[in-house]
Amino acid sequence: MDAPPHARTAAMHERAVADLQFIRRTMANAGAFTALSGIGFVCVGLGALATGLYAHGLAEPLARVRLWLGDAALSALVGLASTAWKARRAGQPLWSGPFRKFVLGFGPAIAAGGVLTLVMLRDAHLDYLPAVWLLLYGAGLTAGGAFSVRVVPAMGACFLGLGVVAALAPGAWGEGLMLAGFAATHVVFGAFIARSHGG
Repeated sequence: MDAPPHARTAAMHERAVADLQFIRRTMANAGAFTALSGIGFVCVGLGALATGLYAHGLAEPLARVRLWLGDAALSALVGLASTAWKARRAGQPLWSGPFRKFVLGFGPAIAAGGVLTLVMLRDAHLDYLPAVWLLLYGAGLTAGGAFSVRVVPAMGACFLGLGVVAALAPGAWGEGLMLAGFAATHVVFGAFIARSHGG
């Protein structure tokens, strides 16, 4: 005996809803992570500008490094909070497949930078820190950016270029190159992302 028409309609509706949910999950896992916040990048850049200008007035190199490390920790919080805000506003799940892929691409370079920072602090090789930070941050953005919008790996390439210059240039250029990267590059690319990708 055939099911009544209303039962068949309800079953078709449930099947359609399940199919739509499957399609949404599949697209979220396959697509690019677009919730990186341009406004967050701008805030990070402005924080780096303030840090760099204040650090320039400190005579003790270790005090300058500590200040930059504090800025890095604060920047990580700002970046995560602004990205979570943008993802929520756009209705995009923060812990989606693309975001996990971004973190898996970005994270190893940053972890390597942390280990090398500890080694250089231990051995007092502070002149190498700008090159290491710029290169590894750029490598992380380039790798993680493969799962985001195209401008993110382009920003990573700029950091890589500045890191190469920092590695080859006199140590006195380090602070200026850090400002060019962590302040100016963040502000310029962040403004572009905010304008072109919804915040």
